Amino acid sequence: DLVTLGVRGGTIEAIQVEEGNTTDQNFAVAVDVGTSTVVVHLVNLNTFETMDAEATYNSQMSYGDEVTRRIIYAELKGEEKLREAIVDDINNLITTLISRNNIRLSDVMAIVCAGNTAMIHFLLELNPSNLRKEPFIPVCTYPPPIRASEVGIKINPRGLLYSLPSIASWIGADVTAGILATGLYQADELTMLIDIGTNGEIVIGNKDWMVCCSASAGPAFEGSGVKNGMRAAEGAIEKFKISEDGKIQYTTIGEADPIGICGSGLIDIMAEMFKAGIMDRSGKLNPDSNDRVRNINGELEFILVPSSQTAIKDDIVITQADIESLIRAKAAIFAGINVLIRILSIEFSDIKRIYLAGGFGNYLDKENAITLGLIPDIERERVQFVGNTSILGAKMALLSKDALDTAYKISKNITYYDLITYADYMNEFMSAKFLPHTDAGIFPTIMKKLKRTF
Repeated sequence: DLVTLGVRGGTIEAIQVEEGNTTDQNFAVAVDVGTSTVVVHLVNLNTFETMDAEATYNSQMSYGDEVTRRIIYAELKGEEKLREAIVDDINNLITTLISRNNIRLSDVMAIVCAGNTAMIHFLLELNPSNLRKEPFIPVCTYPPPIRASEVGIKINPRGLLYSLPSIASWIGADVTAGILATGLYQADELTMLIDIGTNGEIVIGNKDWMVCCSASAGPAFEGSGVKNGMRAAEGAIEKFKISEDGKIQYTTIGEADPIGICGSGLIDIMAEMFKAGIMDRSGKLNPDSNDRVRNINGELEFILVPSSQTAIKDDIVITQADIESLIRAKAAIFAGINVLIRILSIEFSDIKRIYLAGGFGNYLDKENAITLGLIPDIERERVQFVGNTSILGAKMALLSKDALDTAYKISKNITYYDLITYADYMNEFMSAKFLPHTDAGIFPTIMKKLKRTF
């Protein structure tokens, strides 16, 4: 007979006893429980191979785009519907993955989840009220392993659910996972991690100390709240360029006909339109700049791909309202970065590496991210796009007890800074609502390239 063992805190328990040798049928899933997008990876526990992946929009968005609105809904109506929504999403993704890979549900023995603190509270049906009220105390930051079935997740009936540890009310297990995945906690040099999602989280530190903050960016860079925005999936425009003679080139995920724009595409589009003079430093579209700019019911928009070339048989556009949402999102993130730099009394030049994380797809153009003023203007080789570090950290903890233990150490050895306590935050935010910034001097290389803009 074969016994499957599981670690629950300081104890080891027998999860399942099976007849014969079923060692080769041993699987688990890692989950990034994002505010806007839920990602699930199916992992072979014998080979450590990621066999397959799937994603969907978080169904909780029907209760509010942002975390605070969902918390208020939970206060008024209870946490159950929010838990059911996220659990249904996870179950549907797991069902898709096991069906596609001919795996029995009973052979999925564990699930490890990373997500922001509120998402973990919703998943475990914990009361989230105090996350939004001073002094902003979570019910817990180190949830113990439980049976996945206790919250309704359908894997092996005795399979275990691990939730990675959070750091504070507004800095969650997704950041812990990101620090683990990038190795920032081991770095000799000063390192920055910027995780761009519905909340933009920023970490600065090294092996000796770490400080973090959270900026409410909204879901624009994840494709939500943007007219033709979408998550990083087949048919999403992920690369976009406007040549000097005005011709448009783009690449979609899976090389399919375009159906929308994902985060990396939105960054490219904004930067390219800015460089081409189609919009000004405040993000205002210039109706005389290009024949693709048109007025629809009193609002300007720019045609990216005409209907004849799309899979949706309609024009794919970016509107003035979309641009304003994206500028607000990038301003919130850069303001958070600038505040941390100021309170730590360091310069951008002191940062030796920037890890740029987020669910953008396979690619992100760091030059365009700097052109927008989303990230600091430092040497490009110091900037590294690292993808979805939340899911990467969850997989590391799934495959290694040492990695799981390290996640707990990381969450305990980091200082959270609340941006609300910074007296000049609103000025920082308003200054960042220009391209690349009101103070063009902090973006010297961009200023040199775009002399006409300044």
